[in-house]
Amino acid sequence: MNIKQSFRMALKSIQSSKMRAFLTMLGIIIGVASVIVLVSLMNGVTSDITSRFESMGTNTLTVNVMGRGSSRSFSEEQMEAVITENESLYSGYSPTVSASVTAKVDSSSVTSSVTGVNEMYQELQSLELSSGRFVSYIDCERRHQVCVVGSYLVQELFGGQDPVGETIKLDSYNFTIVGVLEETADSEENSEDHVIYMPYSTAMKISGTGTLSSYMVSLADRDQVDLGVATLENAMYQVFGDEDAYNVTSMSAMIESLSEMTDMMTSVLVGIASISLLVGGIGIMNIMLVSVTERIREIGIRKAVGARRRAILSQFLIEAGTTSSLGGVMGILLGLLMAEAAGVILGMAVVPTIGSILLAFGVSVGIGVIFGYFPAKKAAGLRPIEALRHE
Repeated sequence: MNIKQSFRMALKSIQSSKMRAFLTMLGIIIGVASVIVLVSLMNGVTSDITSRFESMGTNTLTVNVMGRGSSRSFSEEQMEAVITENESLYSGYSPTVSASVTAKVDSSSVTSSVTGVNEMYQELQSLELSSGRFVSYIDCERRHQVCVVGSYLVQELFGGQDPVGETIKLDSYNFTIVGVLEETADSEENSEDHVIYMPYSTAMKISGTGTLSSYMVSLADRDQVDLGVATLENAMYQVFGDEDAYNVTSMSAMIESLSEMTDMMTSVLVGIASISLLVGGIGIMNIMLVSVTERIREIGIRKAVGARRRAILSQFLIEAGTTSSLGGVMGILLGLLMAEAAGVILGMAVVPTIGSILLAFGVSVGIGVIFGYFPAKKAAGLRPIEALRHE
């Protein structure tokens, strides 16, 4: 009996007991679907986070200053000196001061994050304005109480009307709105449209921060990330004399670390989901053992007319492989549908990959063959006389 005939017999056996075959495949179907859903969701999360980091620029460096002893800060003048001395290496910088405030206009109020920046920040982050202007050098120098708001606050506090020139109360301080950012995230809450930018010197006053401890630095050439990091670290080491007093991180390194972390999480989740594939494999082995018991006389007749041990073994292995393959195909279809549904429910993109689909299908077939080997071996080892006498 050749492979084609064995395959036909396997399909015939599955058709003759559809419900039993489906229950046999169920573990494989659930396992394959789980793997595809989890991988798709994790890929979607990774893609979303990575794109957000990349939108900040892969040529961007983040500098955090923890300080040492009585020296706790790295002043803007010191950062300015480093940038000026290395004009061919750096294209700009901005202090970043973060705070959370309650923004209020008349009786309407929302809680929002505030970021204090300088006049270079707009170019560093490629921010577009729909009206007005961005923070200027004079604003930072004289601590003007001016701000630039995102479209979410315009919708919530001003009913969508252009608020340039209007007054907004941030905690207990009155600010004049000088600009509105271009909408980028459908004006959703906690999105890139839910932001307020102001002069860093003013933000320091609001947040109660007396020192600058965070900077964003842009490289002129993204291929010089290592040199850019080393130059900043050397300058800061001369000030603090301690490598633990500061941290310089490149955005590309953060993206790489993030990818490694999400890859590890994906592997763990896939490993957990694969347990159901093992359960499915045990189900296939049990059903194949039952099938062998039911077909002992058939095996005895085939052996009596000259069928070799190898032919019997391949017949049952092909049947086990066919069952798991069909379960794998059904699992792939179910997994793709579930991944799409999960993406809609969670409001995020899902990214199924050919690699994950092929891996899940290959593992399902492999498990079917591996767990089907023992029943197939039992069938191939039956003696013709004993098989023919079986009732």
